[in-house]
Amino acid sequence: MVRTKAEWILTFREVGDSILNDFLKDPKTQKEKASEINKRIKEYRERETNRIEAAAKMEVWDNRTLLKEILLLTYASYIVMLEYRNKVWKYEYMTFARRIGELWEPFCKLAFEFPVKELTMIDPPDFGAVQSKIKNDAVAYIDSLVLEEKIKTELKRYYNIPWDLVDSGGIKLALDLHFEQNGIHYNCDFKSGFSSNEKGNTNRLLLVASIYNSLGVRERMLLFVRQPEDENNHYLQTLKNSSYWEVYCADDSYAAMKKFTGFDMRKWIDDNVNWQADISKELRLHLERNDLLKYLTW
Repeated sequence: MVRTKAEWILTFREVGDSILNDFLKDPKTQKEKASEINKRIKEYRERETNRIEAAAKMEVWDNRTLLKEILLLTYASYIVMLEYRNKVWKYEYMTFARRIGELWEPFCKLAFEFPVKELTMIDPPDFGAVQSKIKNDAVAYIDSLVLEEKIKTELKRYYNIPWDLVDSGGIKLALDLHFEQNGIHYNCDFKSGFSSNEKGNTNRLLLVASIYNSLGVRERMLLFVRQPEDENNHYLQTLKNSSYWEVYCADDSYAAMKKFTGFDMRKWIDDNVNWQADISKELRLHLERNDLLKYLTW
């Protein structure tokens, strides 16, 4: 072990104190201070991650050992990010609940970036290339029909109308994570939960999934949701009941991640993550007074 959890937390708190001292020389707004704290702690974490990766390469660690070290480092950085952000700008319900969800996605993705099982991270396809293939296939099919040329021309014109509408807004096929395993492309999205008006995002996920579906059987869509299924609203059910998305919630998400990566994230969290014990007394008291401790759950 490079450092224990307590040692990492202490190290990051020293970084946090240094940032607060800099604010004394260069006054900033609450928002600017919060942004600076997150930015500089993240930068320090990235430097330490690179250092750990270099040590792992030199000492020939396996990915399981490397992943455990990086998870511990990352969790400690999250603890201190929350503490020091709260020092300069007190958390309230919406910002705290959202922040816990925001941290979950990159944390879970570490198991895919340093997998125990073999998998390869891939880039999402370019929408322009996908669009061209679909349009060319459709035009080729229309041309193969036994119809008058005038009718074929009209069919092509009508077929292009919805594509023209799509072109006006553009579609991004990039999701939170894309990887290949055993010849299958997995396209993944992470959500903290569906507890508000998610209509726009739900419609986008359905549209993007339908485009991937048109590419063939090698494409699968995975949705990982932090909250238990019964704590989400009907927009989650819309995705789950569609023919496109494979939806995993709460512990089912961790089980699915283990199947793909070979690493039991649920067990690691149970063994190492203890938000209420690890955060500072100052932050814990603030969360208790504002009934926010209940959001400290993964």
